[in-house]
Amino acid sequence: MGGVTAELAAAEGRLLAGLAAHPGVVVAFSGGADSALVLAAAVRALGVQRVLAATAASDSLPLAERDPARAYAASLGVEYRVIDTHEMDRAGYRANAGDRCYFCKSELLERLQPLATERGWQVATGTNADDLVAGFRPGIRAAAERGAITPLADAGLTKAQVRALSRAWQLPTWDKPAAACLSSRIAYGIEITPHRLARVERAEAAVRARLGDRVRDLRVRDLGAGAARLELDQACLAALTDADRADLGAVVRAHDFTEVDLRAFRSGSLNDALRPGRTGSAVVPPVGPTG
Repeated sequence: MGGVTAELAAAEGRLLAGLAAHPGVVVAFSGGADSALVLAAAVRALGVQRVLAATAASDSLPLAERDPARAYAASLGVEYRVIDTHEMDRAGYRANAGDRCYFCKSELLERLQPLATERGWQVATGTNADDLVAGFRPGIRAAAERGAITPLADAGLTKAQVRALSRAWQLPTWDKPAAACLSSRIAYGIEITPHRLARVERAEAAVRARLGDRVRDLRVRDLGAGAARLELDQACLAALTDADRADLGAVVRAHDFTEVDLRAFRSGSLNDALRPGRTGSAVVPPVGPTG
């Protein structure tokens, strides 16, 4: 198995055995490393005829993620569906309190469940073992309430092990940067709207085009009242000149922001507003990283 440790090999065995116990699965496939491994494992355990990959299409999914997701599914030979989801129709989602992910995942599972039910299958998500210990995760709760299975978590695979096994299987997603939904860029308590999501997406695309391969992780966070925070991975940030910083600030401001703060990337940084003791409508128990 090309350098796979005994521990990882055991987890791999549990993953495949767990999936093989099902008649078939509809994989909630976002295109990220976790769901990509679930999809590949399902094909190995069940065969392509017993696997369906389904990607949710909505304002919160960056356009740049859609073609790679389709191409990956095609490379595995599985049936692929793009499912329109309408989380924006849910008041709880638009309100963008700490439980926003509950409404998003509820919408996704309720759209995918009929596809699974008509086949006698179950919906599988990319939840990994780290996600289960990351704190209050309303999205995971919503999926569990709707009967979704979590093959990675059930096999005990952590995020690091997901990447290690994906690399051993030569999956192109093994080192793909995390790409949380666009709504995770909007500060809690600020209403989610298509306009806010679109301008964040455009600003991030413009920054990435400007920096090219100098940047791995980046986020444009909408803080409200025209303020944005541009987060870049530490290596990229440290290499910027004063001229680069001024230029990137101008790039972000060109997308309907009036002020820009530049900081190091930290996954889930907006979750600081959810910590106990903070005031405001967004206060709920702390959550794990969402983007």
